[in-house]
Amino acid sequence: MDNAPVRIFFAARVQIACISNAMPPTKPETPPATDARDGNRIAKLLARAGIASRREIERMIADGRIAIDGKVIDTPATILQSLRGVTVDGNPVQAPAPARLFLYHKPSGLLVTERDPAGRPTIYDKLPSDLPRLVPVGRLDLNTEGLLLLTTDGELKRQLELPSTGVERAYRARAYGTVSQAQLEDLIHGVEIEGVRYGAINANLERRTGANVWIEMILTEGKNREVRRVLEFLGLKVSRLIRTRYGPFLLGDLAPGEIGEVRQHDVVAFRRDPTRNPPPEHAKAPPPRSRGDRTAAPARTDRPVRAPKPGPDAADPRKAPRAVAAIKPKRFYDAKEKGGVTPVKPTRAPIRSETSARARRTATDPRRKDAARDGGFIDKPRAATPGSRPARPSKPGGTGKPRPPRTRR
Repeated sequence: MDNAPVRIFFAARVQIACISNAMPPTKPETPPATDARDGNRIAKLLARAGIASRREIERMIADGRIAIDGKVIDTPATILQSLRGVTVDGNPVQAPAPARLFLYHKPSGLLVTERDPAGRPTIYDKLPSDLPRLVPVGRLDLNTEGLLLLTTDGELKRQLELPSTGVERAYRARAYGTVSQAQLEDLIHGVEIEGVRYGAINANLERRTGANVWIEMILTEGKNREVRRVLEFLGLKVSRLIRTRYGPFLLGDLAPGEIGEVRQHDVVAFRRDPTRNPPPEHAKAPPPRSRGDRTAAPARTDRPVRAPKPGPDAADPRKAPRAVAAIKPKRFYDAKEKGGVTPVKPTRAPIRSETSARARRTATDPRRKDAARDGGFIDKPRAATPGSRPARPSKPGGTGKPRPPRTRR
């Protein structure tokens, strides 16, 4: 058997292996990724510093308003480690402060814009003047009211607005017309209206009031007039629209026109978990602790006040829980004290009526027949009443007659 073909194949295989070992391995060419330690784009840094949004900063760069160490830049892709030496309109940019977030109850009739060419009122006309520069998170229509988030940080604004983040927005809408719960449940699959695709909407029929219905809607995107267009697609006419929640931030009892700031640790918690939402009102209470986990209760500093006993016509108190309320500390003031008001210790004496006060005043009146007489008490035996036994003599062995009873005039 001729082994020549086998030797030739083996030699060729060894030669190919030697060539492959001599050549270094090659990697596919990929564009180098920008590491956060290498820096960030100037538009991102300026937006984080609260100068403006990224889009507005790009316009400012195109207009030649931003410079680095006196040299005007012409591209928003400039990578920087910090904002040192950066100026906007000749003014140096300060280091970015921690992001601040505000909750504003936008009233109806205000535009969410910095200025309006038609001269209509905007939210900035109503905000306090001592606030920092704030940019709105999303938009609310002219006639839409409710919760509007305002922030000093452009990155936080972007995180709140992006649909990919999955931040929920909750609305309550009052609309004229009729709709069924089945129609609202179909919105969970999304809907396309006039070529615009709207994502999943969790809608529930809250209640009916005459010819109107109240509907609660939860969505994760903020397209222009989305809620109104979807409800109009169902044959409803929206007469009032209120945004009650944006992510974990609630409108609560914030009055129209009022503004409040979110605590810093809540802002940090949101950035770590943007999809965190507040628990529903009907959430279950935490399970009771076992006996091994119980701790000593604090000493009682107040005394519970028990409810008064029910009358004979009241229901059986054993069938209803007894109302127990703790005494809250109060401060009582005496306005007649000179030099300002001073706290007065409360007393447990019962409140006296005007009748009892009048009795105290007239008790010492000498004109009254039952008033105390001069000379003190008279040591005389008490008059006998009809049908009673005769009084004993005042002296032993005496034979005095009992004194007749005194008649009243």
